Amino acid sequence: MKTLYLLRHAKSSWDDPDLKDFERVLSERGISDVPLMAERFLQRNGRIACIICSPAVRTKTTAKMFAKQIGFPADEIGSNPELYFAGVNMFLKAASLLDDSCEAAMLVGHNPAITEFANAMANSNIDNIPTCGLVELSLAIDSWAEIEFAKAEIVDFDYPKKILEET
Repeated sequence: MKTLYLLRHAKSSWDDPDLKDFERVLSERGISDVPLMAERFLQRNGRIACIICSPAVRTKTTAKMFAKQIGFPADEIGSNPELYFAGVNMFLKAASLLDDSCEAAMLVGHNPAITEFANAMANSNIDNIPTCGLVELSLAIDSWAEIEFAKAEIVDFDYPKKILEET
């Protein structure tokens, strides 16, 4: 069994119109959402052995902040340029290349691909994974090379506004 977590980057800022999309930073809300989601991850006894993210500033920042909150070494976060403006096939390829010693892994990326990938993996119909949204997928595989579309089960789908909905 393998577990794959899909984390959409936290809310980014549009305050600087001169920044290229790749360079956008997190907004104040994004910065405050990451520790909340990391804490909820830990409350569910979440564990990961590797994190791979898009090299865009907002995804790298999200991944590093999340890692720090859960005690994962930030210098062990991998970056995959193919996750920036990726499609579902690139997410599948990135997951298939994960080291088999990682029983649980996290991919940090962008919409719409991350939502489309979650749906393709679990034959689900999530309308949108919001910023800093986290999907946990369970895969009945022994090796990441065996990963296929429509073979995962969604274990959990969490996002910052869900916290408000629960109160």
